[in-house]
Amino acid sequence: MQKAVLPCLSLVLLVWSWAPGVQGQEFQFGSCRVKGVVFQELWGAFRAMKDIVQAQDNITNIQLLRREVLQNVSDTESCYLIRALLKFYLNTVFKNYHEKAAEFRILKSFSTLANNFIFIASQLQPSQDNEMFSISESARRRFLLFQGAFKQLDIEAARTKAFGEMDILLIWMQKFYQL
Repeated sequence: MQKAVLPCLSLVLLVWSWAPGVQGQEFQFGSCRVKGVVFQELWGAFRAMKDIVQAQDNITNIQLLRREVLQNVSDTESCYLIRALLKFYLNTVFKNYHEKAAEFRILKSFSTLANNFIFIASQLQPSQDNEMFSISESARRRFLLFQGAFKQLDIEAARTKAFGEMDILLIWMQKFYQL
């Protein structure tokens, strides 16, 4: 049932995003554009569960989304990096955090974040130019720094840390958001 819920909710989010007044809001990660995301909704969902999730993170001396991963990312490189990060969050963090979200009674906020991430990831379509290889390779190296830090931790601790650091990801994503 869990696997069926996320696709259904993402369909509802997709249909809702076509509502009047929503089209003027978009992310622009280089050549990748995603229209219909209400960024305040992402922040609201994260704030509703921030204290609960971050209280579970007992590893305070490690940061997954470090400066080397997110600082000085070019607009063009941002498309590749956000695709990799969203795919990772959806497949590794959200997919395996559902039970904890239910246990902590943050399922509504959890679902809001997951559905928005599904929608954003489904809309990102980078250019397939061969000359873009160096940019995608640079973004891949940045992502591998994040993934390497994640893999150094116990899997449950790493998921909790990644979920707790979502505010860092949202702050970075906000740079690419336009009304």
